[in-house]
Order: sequence, then structure tokens, then C-alpha cells
Amino acid sequence: MNQIETALAAFAGFMWGPPLVVLLVGGGFFFMVHSRMQHFRYFRHSFDLLRGKYSAESGDAAGDITHYRALATALAGTIGLGNITGVAVAITVGGPGAVFWMWVTALVGISTKFYTASLAIMYRGYDDSGELQGGPMYVIREALGKHWLPLAWMFAIAGMFGTLPVFQINQLVQILRDVIAIPAGLASSDDHFSFDLTMGIILSIVLFSIAVGKIKRVSAVAGKLVPSMVVFYFVITGALLFNNMDQIPAMFLLIFTDAFSGQAVAGGSIGAVLLIGVQRGVFSNEAGIGTESLAHGAAKTNEPAREGLVAMLGPIIDTLIVCTCTALALLVTGAWQGDAVGVSMTSQAYEQAFPGVGSYLVLVMVLILSTTTVLTYWYYGSKCMGFLFGTAKQKYYMWTYMALITVGAVASMDAIINLFDGVYATMAIPTMLSTIVLAPRVRASAKEYFKRLDKGEFAD
Repeated sequence: MNQIETALAAFAGFMWGPPLVVLLVGGGFFFMVHSRMQHFRYFRHSFDLLRGKYSAESGDAAGDITHYRALATALAGTIGLGNITGVAVAITVGGPGAVFWMWVTALVGISTKFYTASLAIMYRGYDDSGELQGGPMYVIREALGKHWLPLAWMFAIAGMFGTLPVFQINQLVQILRDVIAIPAGLASSDDHFSFDLTMGIILSIVLFSIAVGKIKRVSAVAGKLVPSMVVFYFVITGALLFNNMDQIPAMFLLIFTDAFSGQAVAGGSIGAVLLIGVQRGVFSNEAGIGTESLAHGAAKTNEPAREGLVAMLGPIIDTLIVCTCTALALLVTGAWQGDAVGVSMTSQAYEQAFPGVGSYLVLVMVLILSTTTVLTYWYYGSKCMGFLFGTAKQKYYMWTYMALITVGAVASMDAIINLFDGVYATMAIPTMLSTIVLAPRVRASAKEYFKRLDKGEFAD
């Protein structure tokens, strides 16, 4: 096991070098400049699309789900443990300054998501069963041709591993153990394998019953649960921050100063702070990774720019708002200076703020957000499987996926984080390279759409 963990750490370290940071952050900055930030002018239109203002025009359009459900599905994959555990990991490893670089990743990620989601609609392709699909591998195949297919295969292979449920389940079982099992005497800090295994089996059965409904059922579940959990999160986090309002300015100052000093990181390395911030920012909002395109590519529309406008809301909601709130909660309560790691740190912060009930509040959030993420990831991974081996083989992915839920319940968190970091980096390479090459086509399509929109050509 130690050898596996060492190998995964080496893999993640190799993939997350300066070139990838330049590709993700520099690429996002390129999209901002290339688009002349024109899409930033249409945030109101994005919300109009979400509430179905132009849905009548989509009656005969390709796709399976509404704009709202596409965004909800994508957010179900991002608003989850990346916002709760990922922020805790970022601050533990990279110090408070890592949060600043998460913000930078999100800001440039707005433009990245506009481009990638637009392409997901612009270049959808048919799978071997004749169903229209979206996602980076189809964008590469349909827009760039057979010579670029190795990049499509690269994304799909990495996508099957990057969407495995092990991280979400590992952290869910960890908080179930900390909050319920250990106090009840069902497990201890040194002896919890049996409890972890049992919970893994139960979760695999429950989630399997939902996943068999594929994208329509997954999007329906996500559309109902994600908004309610976001509201619930804001209520309790808002109360926590309100009670510590006097500390918030100092915490913002700490974030900014540590971002350029690295004093909270061993060795005081600014580079380490930046790298951790970008890693966790990408893990949080997935801008440039390509997974969100798998959801947005299923939207019922023939206008690429529309889905781009909807998708660009993701990093704002996910990282700039939710992750910031989590970071402030960890900082103002002082939980980040303790010994707890991952979801346990977040639980500790809320328990300090709401004695006796705080850990249970976090448990509810983690339970809902982790399971919706797992369902979304299953959909993503099965699409990658279908692209590589044919849709008839997707059933084998489902069985494997559900089995790995049990594995995730008993696996090492360090190994899991390194696995995800490595494969996320691998997925980013084909996604960003193909999007940069195809950027002129996105700009031309968007320019034409915005021109028509400004002329009032679309019905309300």
C-alpha cells in the first residue's frame, strides 16, 4: 500500500508542474483576452436562460435536459467536497494564501467554462448507439478530426479514473464515523474498518438504484437537491460568519498577504501556495478539466453561446462564493490551526460555532453533496467508457463504479487526493489544448449570437 501511495504522489507531482499551471491559468487568461470579455456583459441573460425565458425556442433542439438541469448537474459535480474538504486541504497544505489563488483560478475559469461549454454544444457527436453526446472527446473528434483522436482517448481514459467516487465516499464515511460511529461506540479512531466497509456497501446499493436512471434521473435528483443544499449551506455559514464578523476583514488581509509571502507554508514558498491554490481551485470548479462539458453537452439547445453563458456561472457560485465562505469559516474559528484534516477540520469549525449541533449540520451537507457528486461522476465516467469501448460496455462501468464506492470507504485519503490530482491534470491537457485551437470558432459563434440578441431577434 505504501508503494502505491508513493507512486500516486510521484504521479501527481509530475503532472502538476509549472507547464500545467500555465496551461490552466494562462489559458483562462487567454480566453478572457481573446473574447474581449464580451460574455461578461450578459450575466442577466444567463439567469434568463436558467429560468426558461427562451425555452419555447428549444422545442426541436437537440439535447436531453434544460439549461437549469445541465447547470445543476455540473454543479452537483463541483459543489461538494471540493468546497468543504478541498478548501480545508488547500489551507492545511498551502496556508490561507492558497484561497487567493483559488479565486484567480475561478476568475479565469469563468471564460474557460464559457468556451468549453460552447464547444460542447457546437461539436456534439453520435455514439455507437446513435445518441447525440457532448464532451471534450466528441469536440476533438468532430472538430479536429482523426489525427487528434489520441487526445480524445487521453481525456476519456483519464475521465474514467478522474470521476471515480472514492474521494467523496471516503470523506462521507469519515464524517459519519467521527460524528456518529465513534460517539456511539460502533468504531474507534484506531479500529473502524468494519464500520467503513459496512457503510461503503450500503451507499453503493442506494446510489446504484438512482444511477440506473441515467442522465434524466441524475439531473432530476441534482436539480432538486443541489439548490436546497446551497441555501442550507448559506444559512448556517452566514450565521457563523455573522457571529464572527469582526474577524472577517483580518482574515481577508491574511489571505492576501500570505498569497505573496507563503509564511503559513513550511519553507515559506510562494510557489507552493500558488500551486496548491490552483490545484484545489481546479478540483473545486473543474474549469479547464472538461467534466462540466459532459453535462452541458446534454443541454437542449442549438445555440452554443447560450450554454456557455449558463456554464460560466459555475465558478462564480462554486469557488468565488461557496469556497470563500468555507475558507472564512475555517479561518475565523481558528480550526485551520488545529490537528484535524479534510472534512474533520470543517466539522470542527462548525461544531465550535454551533456547539452540540455543528458537526451534524456538516454531516447533512456532506451526505447530500457527496452523493449528488458521486451520481454526476458516474454519468461522466460512463460517457467516457461509452466513447472508448461502446455504449454496450457501459453496464460494466456501472458495476465497477459501484464496487469502488466500497473501496473508497476504506482507502487512504492521501492516496485518493494524489490520484485525483494526477488524473485531473491529465484531463486538462486535451481539454485546454483543443479549446485554445478552436477558440476562434467560439468567438465567431458568440459574436453572431450576441449581435442577434442585441437586435431583439429572440422571443421572450
